Amino acid sequence: MQISHIEHIGIAVKSLAEAIPYYENTLGLKCYNVEEVQDQKVRTAFFMVGQTKIELLESTSPDGTIAKFIENRGEGVHHIAFATNGVNAALQELEGKGIRLIDQQSRKGAEGLNIAFLHPKSTLGVLTELCEKA
Repeated sequence: MQISHIEHIGIAVKSLAEAIPYYENTLGLKCYNVEEVQDQKVRTAFFMVGQTKIELLESTSPDGTIAKFIENRGEGVHHIAFATNGVNAALQELEGKGIRLIDQQSRKGAEGLNIAFLHPKSTLGVLTELCEKA
């Protein structure tokens, strides 16, 4: 597996409507994309910072993973995503190294990426996402 760069940093927020103005008006960033990923029960908003994206995550359901995360830990950094080629091959390689997987196979994520998550109990407490362009 070869990681090429940090694809994005995911930040859990209660409300995109409240969070986007902070990133735009206070930090001077521009939101370039808002979309809903229905099967993940989440709405996302993206900002570019150099070559890295910030992804804001708002739950669309009280039983969604982002809602549960905020309930347990509050708003804040949710995950870090690394870009790689061949997410499924990377998953097999990492599982062979004893890394616990959340996803056994890649799935569709925001911005049309193929994504998969590694369990934070195997990644020093950091929820880790692998991404590749579809």
